[in-house]
Amino acid sequence: MHGRWLKLQEDDFSEVLLSGGEMHNEINNTSMTVSWKSWANLLHICLLLCATGVVSEEVQLEPLNSTVLEGSDVRFNATVVGTWQIMTWTVQEFLVLTVDTTGDITPSSEQFSARFCSSDNSCVEFTIHNVTRSQSGSVTCTVQGSFRPTTAQLYVQESGAVSIVGGNMTVNQDQQVEFQCVTTAWFPAPAISWTRNGAAVNSSLYNTTSMTDGDSFNSTSILQFQAVSNTTVTCLATVPTLPNPQSSSVFLEVVPKPPDWTVLIAVVVSFGSAALLALLIIGIIFCYKRRKEQKPNYQDDMRRVRTQSQLSGVNAASRKRGQDNAAYVPEGQTNVAPSELTDGGFFQMPDVVNITHTGTGSSSTDNTGDESGFKKHRHVTIV
Repeated sequence: MHGRWLKLQEDDFSEVLLSGGEMHNEINNTSMTVSWKSWANLLHICLLLCATGVVSEEVQLEPLNSTVLEGSDVRFNATVVGTWQIMTWTVQEFLVLTVDTTGDITPSSEQFSARFCSSDNSCVEFTIHNVTRSQSGSVTCTVQGSFRPTTAQLYVQESGAVSIVGGNMTVNQDQQVEFQCVTTAWFPAPAISWTRNGAAVNSSLYNTTSMTDGDSFNSTSILQFQAVSNTTVTCLATVPTLPNPQSSSVFLEVVPKPPDWTVLIAVVVSFGSAALLALLIIGIIFCYKRRKEQKPNYQDDMRRVRTQSQLSGVNAASRKRGQDNAAYVPEGQTNVAPSELTDGGFFQMPDVVNITHTGTGSSSTDNTGDESGFKKHRHVTIV
């Protein structure tokens, strides 16, 4: 093909030279007159040169960038402009598949395959099955001959595990609760979100941090809120190539909070203190009144003093006066006439009989009663 174009170009340039000679002769002969034949030859050569620049051999590769999830299949289409015989595919500079126009396809393993995607075999579809993260990088299609290699970039993402630490919870109503969601072995770092009973949670209620672990990422997200009612809490993690987010769910059971006795205790203590204070005041008043009632006044004191004075005077007079003993006989006098014993020596006293024996002496009491209930006692002492 190149030889044919070169031959045409040589013939055309010969014609140009000839035409140039003729033009030179005509210029010399006709004084700067240009023939119509020269202009036609010049236009023909320009068209040939333009056609030669447009028609070229190349390989068109699509897509030039591809991002897939680990474990999925990725496909690249190579379209060849021009005639070709052998095509090769390399992944990270490792030759993995060879194709020729006769339909012979030779892969390095079952993970790689290819097929023709056009009837004239100008299009080849290259497929990597169950792609791994180690295959991230360049994917190059090379066609033997004067074709330039074409390279695409492959990006492989990885989804790891997600779990909520602690599992199901049971808390009191209005209690502050905290849930911790942990993701491991993700690439790149996943986007984490939360839902409560299927409704998205405001991002201001949780905080997410990520850190590298080798060639992957681990993330931790903490959600805090006030427990009001039974709730299903779900943590979701995803990367752009993941069709559906990975999730983990737990159930939050909310029980009624125990009654708050603080107010009741405060009221009881207040009323109890008031009642105790009232009783104390009443007791003080009662004691004061009773003491005041028992305290004698001035007139009572004077009356009691007067009575005590009178009683003291009577007792003192009685003690000073004493009583005469009519039966007394002086010493040396042994005979006493009966007439000397008169009734004047008698005094009245209650009905009491006393008999006393003293030493060798004796005394006797002669009791005589009257109608008034008193008895007259006559005492005789014999020595």
